[in-house]
Amino acid sequence: MSFSIITDSTSNLKSSFLNLNGIKIIEMPYFINGREFTCAEIESFNDADYYEKIKEGTLVTTSQINPQQVTDAFEEELKKGMDIIFIGLSSGLSGSFKSAQIAKAELEEKYPHRKILLIDSLGAALGIGLCVYFANKYRKKGFSAEETFEKVNIIRDRVYQVFIVDDLMHLKRTGRLSNVSAAVGCMLGIKPLLKGNSEGKIVVTGKIRGRKQAVSALADKCIKLIKNTEVIGITYAGCEEDAVMLKKLIEDKLGKLKFIMEKHEPVTGSHIGPGALALYFVGDSNVRNM
Repeated sequence: MSFSIITDSTSNLKSSFLNLNGIKIIEMPYFINGREFTCAEIESFNDADYYEKIKEGTLVTTSQINPQQVTDAFEEELKKGMDIIFIGLSSGLSGSFKSAQIAKAELEEKYPHRKILLIDSLGAALGIGLCVYFANKYRKKGFSAEETFEKVNIIRDRVYQVFIVDDLMHLKRTGRLSNVSAAVGCMLGIKPLLKGNSEGKIVVTGKIRGRKQAVSALADKCIKLIKNTEVIGITYAGCEEDAVMLKKLIEDKLGKLKFIMEKHEPVTGSHIGPGALALYFVGDSNVRNM
């Protein structure tokens, strides 16, 4: 391999894919009633149980990766003579990307002949995962670290991330919702439609009446705005049936496509809460503003 790809565990990709392609992850912790956990393998994550506990009032908190974690992960690759591309959780949602910047500044002095390239995904879950997917694709095609870095940054700005939640309380409580004044909550069957904006922050982009109509609204966004149909991402927080319905609605209009459909990982999942359903796809260069 010409360079190493490193991401964090909120990228929501199967360990089988990561291991097969030699992609390294840095595990981000979450805490259930003060007890620390990580989720290195999304395949073994019991999302139904986890999100049911949150629904019942179990306290879940999260913590960003720290600079030493990133330094250790980076240095392991640098010692092998590898350049690095790191793709991490949105700086608009977490301070973890700052930890990567600190590690980069420290290690560049120690390894002046190696390249450490950082990509702020401006996203979460498969918003990161799709960037990792394309980085791996370009590496396989033989592109250099610098070329891949440039190409993935272009893709990053075109990844549209839109989702619905059952209750805005979780996003309000943790301060992850930027235009909170625009949100009416999930009262009287009104479901807010949320997206990641161009700064990687979560904003309300619409309001839909009813869960079924909200799922259809997600599909409509994809059908209207998608430009690159190579891969589409779906994550679900204890609501797999809705994810299957969303996939079918899209395929009914666009035909059979490649989907990455996964349980929504627990770290960012604790902020969006039980019943969240998210869709990720590549649109045009202005899609994040739509």
